[in-house]
Amino acid sequence: MDFSIPYTDEQQAFRVQVQAWVQATVPDNMREPIDPQDFSKEQYLFWREKHQELAALGWLYPTYPTEYGGGGLTADHETILQEEFHKGGVPRSPNSDIVLATLLVWGTEEQKDKFLRPMLTGEYNSWQKFTEPQSGADLANYQSTAVRDGDDWILNGQNVFVSGRPNTEWGLGGPTYMWGPMLTDLDAPRHRNLGFFMIPTAAEGVTMREQRLINGWDQHFIFLDNVRVPGDHLIGGDHQGWQVAQTTLEGEHGGRGQAFPRDEAMDNMLKYVQVESRKGAERANDEVVRQITVDSYIDFAVNNLLLQRTYWMYTSRQAIITEGIIANVYRRENAWRQSARIREVMGLHGMLGVEDPGALFGGQPEVYQRAAFAQGHAGGSLNIARVTAARRIGISRTQERPAPTPATATQHGS
Repeated sequence: MDFSIPYTDEQQAFRVQVQAWVQATVPDNMREPIDPQDFSKEQYLFWREKHQELAALGWLYPTYPTEYGGGGLTADHETILQEEFHKGGVPRSPNSDIVLATLLVWGTEEQKDKFLRPMLTGEYNSWQKFTEPQSGADLANYQSTAVRDGDDWILNGQNVFVSGRPNTEWGLGGPTYMWGPMLTDLDAPRHRNLGFFMIPTAAEGVTMREQRLINGWDQHFIFLDNVRVPGDHLIGGDHQGWQVAQTTLEGEHGGRGQAFPRDEAMDNMLKYVQVESRKGAERANDEVVRQITVDSYIDFAVNNLLLQRTYWMYTSRQAIITEGIIANVYRRENAWRQSARIREVMGLHGMLGVEDPGALFGGQPEVYQRAAFAQGHAGGSLNIARVTAARRIGISRTQERPAPTPATATQHGS
C-alpha cells in the first residue's frame, strides 16, 4: 500500500511558489541553526519581520480563519508549507502556538480582535506561563494569585521553565504577552478556582530572567509583582481558568497532530549506516547496529502514522479522544529510544557538539539528545501524559473527556 500523499497539479504549483519565496528571501545566515541556542538577535529581528510577510501571504497560520488574520488554506497547503520551511530552515512561528486555539474557542469577539488577530498576523508574539517552582506539572495546585481591584486584576506569583524567544539578554523586552492560569478564588475547590489571563510583559512589575539549561538558553524565570492588567485580559470566566487551560493542553498534548512530522535523528542515523557501510566500516556493517537502525526506522514510521492520523482527524473536525495523547506519549518515549540508538550506532562521534570539527551532521545528533532529554519533561512530564491516556481509554480511577478545540467546539467564542 502506498502511503505517499498524491498532490494535485495545483498543489505542486503552490509548492514551487513556496520554494521560490524561500530561495529569494532567506539568506543562509538567517536559516534556523542546528543548535537552537545559536539563534541570534539578528536572526530573531529578521524573522519577526518575515513572519509578518508570511502572514500577509496567508502562510504563517495557513488553516486559521481569514476573518481573524489566518490564511484560510487547506491542510494540504499546511503540509507543503511545513515541508518546504523545514528544508529551507524557516522558523515556523513567533508565538507559542497553542494559545491561538484557546483564544479562538474561549475568546470574545473583542478579545479575538485584541489578542488573536495580531498574533495570527505576526505582529504580537507570546510565551506560555504555566509551570510554578513549587508544583511543577501539577497545574491544579497553582499558587500565583489574581485579585480584583475595580475593573482590573492585580497579579502576583512566579514561574519557571517558560520557553520562548527573544533571549532576555538581547535587550528587546521579551514577547508581547505571556498567558496562563492564576488563582482567583482561595476558597473554591481545585479546578474551579482559576482564571486564565493574557499578561502584557511590558507591564510594571513583570521580571524575566534567563535559565541556561541542558537543552538551550531560551527558557526563563518569570516574576509577577503587583502586576495590574485590565479586566478584558481575562479569557473565559474568573472560575473557568482550568477549563480554558485544558483547551491549550489539548494542543500541547498532541491533540492537533502534525501535518509534516520529521525525525532528523533517524534520517541521519540511516545516512550514517548507509555511507559508512559502503566504506566498509566495521561498526556500520555490524549486524546488531543494522538491527538497531531498522528499529529506529520502524519507530519513525509508526510515529509518523500516529501524528498524521491525528492531524487528519483534527482538520476533518472529528472528535479526538485517545489518538492525540497516545501519539504524544509514543513520540516522546521514542525520542528517548532514538537518543540511546544514536550512541549505539554512531558511538562517541554522536556525542560531539556543533563546534567540534569531528561532529557528525554538523552536531545534530548531540543537539537531538539534549533536546529529547528535556522534552520528556516538557508540557507536563511523561507520567502526567500517561495518566491522561489512562483516563481517556477508561482504565483510570477517573474518566476524562477531551477539552473543546477549534475542531470540535460547536461555536467559537463566549
